[in-house]
Amino acid sequence: MRRGLACVVAALVISPFVVSAGSASATTTPPSAVIASDFPDPDVIKVGGTYYAYSTNNSFGNVPVATATSLTGPWTRRANALPTLGAWASGGLTWAPDVSQRADGRYLLYYTARSAAVGRQCIGAAVASSPLGPFVAVGTGPLICNGAEGGDIDASSFTDTDGLRYLLYKDDGNAIGQPTSLWLQRVAADGVTLQGARVELVRSGNPEEAGIVEAPVLTKVGARYVLFYSLGGYGGDGYQTSYATSSSLTGPYTKAYRSLLTTASLDGAVRGPGGADVVREAGGDHLVFHGWINNYTARGMYVAALGWAGEYPVVRGSRVRYEAERGVLNHCSARNTASASQGQVVAYLDYADSWVDITVFAPRSGGYTAHIAYAAGYGDAQHTLTVNGGASQVVNYPNSGWENWRQVRANITLNAGFNTLRLNHLSRWAEIDFIEVA
Repeated sequence: MRRGLACVVAALVISPFVVSAGSASATTTPPSAVIASDFPDPDVIKVGGTYYAYSTNNSFGNVPVATATSLTGPWTRRANALPTLGAWASGGLTWAPDVSQRADGRYLLYYTARSAAVGRQCIGAAVASSPLGPFVAVGTGPLICNGAEGGDIDASSFTDTDGLRYLLYKDDGNAIGQPTSLWLQRVAADGVTLQGARVELVRSGNPEEAGIVEAPVLTKVGARYVLFYSLGGYGGDGYQTSYATSSSLTGPYTKAYRSLLTTASLDGAVRGPGGADVVREAGGDHLVFHGWINNYTARGMYVAALGWAGEYPVVRGSRVRYEAERGVLNHCSARNTASASQGQVVAYLDYADSWVDITVFAPRSGGYTAHIAYAAGYGDAQHTLTVNGGASQVVNYPNSGWENWRQVRANITLNAGFNTLRLNHLSRWAEIDFIEVA
């Protein structure tokens, strides 16, 4: 009898993928590059049948704007939506715009620019009667500007289900060697009159954040608030998108165990995914974000399908990990081992009736890829894989040696929502650490 191994999601090990014999032809759909030129920190709204996208400054001006009749394009570049900055701001560093429509029908733009007086990035506001602009600056000074915290950037708007309006933003503490925080500030219906004190929602602190959390975007799913944000340095593959959740608008917010989008979770389809915006609509939600293109010389705009596993976000094309030991086990058991993800694996899948059922979530129906982390120590092994009790395919596990976790890949077709994957013993012996679905 082989050595026993238990249910768990093991640490991700980079190794060659082995495509299982008899696997389905459907594969995952990676995010679409819908603007394949410089368009960083995208913000998208829909007015009537037209989508409007805004970005950090580039050769098209302070606030470039593009339009399309579909999120996936084609997108048409338009004029500069903010021809003239507020009198307080100097040009060339106009970042991360956010456009929303006010109750009075006018459009409100938040933007970040350099304060000539403070010498830091600060947040300004402008209004227009059309989403194309031209937006005209409001007031003679910035809306939010605290030089002692390194300045303030990355404003976004949120209107709660009770109709109250809020402004979210980041203090730019990393600019002066301090941790960064994301803040919530209530505003009047005009979006520019501050009301009450601000509330800290999230502060940097995790190692992968490198002292930086930024680009906050808030949405509400059921009774839960979901705060999307970027983390790490934006300049390379390490930039990523994560989220935190709370049952209360003002928190406390709990950060996700893993980031939602990383270069690795997207299998390199997008490099440094960040600056995300959420597009909520009846036909299905989407996440819009940027990633590096053209040998890291520009950041293009990407779109991916977004779904909600309960009240938690799942993005099509980005791996979500499901620990095998948390599934339903039949004639097998979980085994503790420090070498595996979260310290457990599914082991003793040794008999014809040995199987593990793992529930996974798909934002849309269609083709996906299951990445199965395994170890096989006594020669090559096999399981059968079924989806929702349908036809089976054979999963082949080349001999790896016990405690040496590798991954094989199986192409599967999922229904929108929750699905059940079953791995059933077929030949010899393999332990399962986790499945990642993208």
